[in-house]
Amino acid sequence: MKTVEKIIKNRTLYGIIMVLIIWYVMHFTIKSNVIPSPHETVKRFIDLFPNILSLHLLASLGRIMMAIGVSIILGVPLGLWIGMNKKADGIFSPVIYILYPLPKIAFLPIFMILLGIGNKAKVTLIVTIIIFQMLIGVREGVNEIPNELYYSAISLGVSGAGIYRHLIMPAVLPRLFSALRLSLGISISTLFFAENFATTYGIGYYIMNAWIMVDYLDMFAGILSLSLMGLLLLRSLDLAEKKLCPWLFMK
Repeated sequence: MKTVEKIIKNRTLYGIIMVLIIWYVMHFTIKSNVIPSPHETVKRFIDLFPNILSLHLLASLGRIMMAIGVSIILGVPLGLWIGMNKKADGIFSPVIYILYPLPKIAFLPIFMILLGIGNKAKVTLIVTIIIFQMLIGVREGVNEIPNELYYSAISLGVSGAGIYRHLIMPAVLPRLFSALRLSLGISISTLFFAENFATTYGIGYYIMNAWIMVDYLDMFAGILSLSLMGLLLLRSLDLAEKKLCPWLFMK
């Protein structure tokens, strides 16, 4: 009983066990090589990772990190400016809310024509999708700060850069990390689609190529590697949030 309680408390381990149970149930229920068993998939993943999967994962990871980096560099300052400036908010917010729900993934052919078939088009596509998450998250974080806190900070002699350091950024960071988590999932999904065009390296390309070759074991090994990459990135965000926002975890 105590062992079960420990597993439930360890959310990552609990999640992995539940996914494996569902996977095994599907494998034995469907009884088809379309869904290979987890242990066969893990074995294949271990065989492929050193020389094949690692190269595809690094290519995909590079594109994701580049897109997230550009989105942070552009989205965070713009979100702060819109949140702090009512005129800017009135001018840009209506445009943002119109552009945000557009299916920007449909613009990939246009980006490929304008920027070429390499990484620029794929990274640009991801940026145009996830930058809105960060921009809106940062803007909302600024808007949620009560005016009384500004007055208190000013009365204590805090001004200029100090306002941003001690008041605005602590209020914005939790929102930014939430936006990053959403952006990460969207980035992986978008990249999976984008890597099916004019690409020879990338985990999305690898998975779809294995599907075309009717190699379902390799396909699931690629899916497993994509899941592990996503898990690693999310856990990295959790660690960064605990480091930069320690007040959120105080009990």
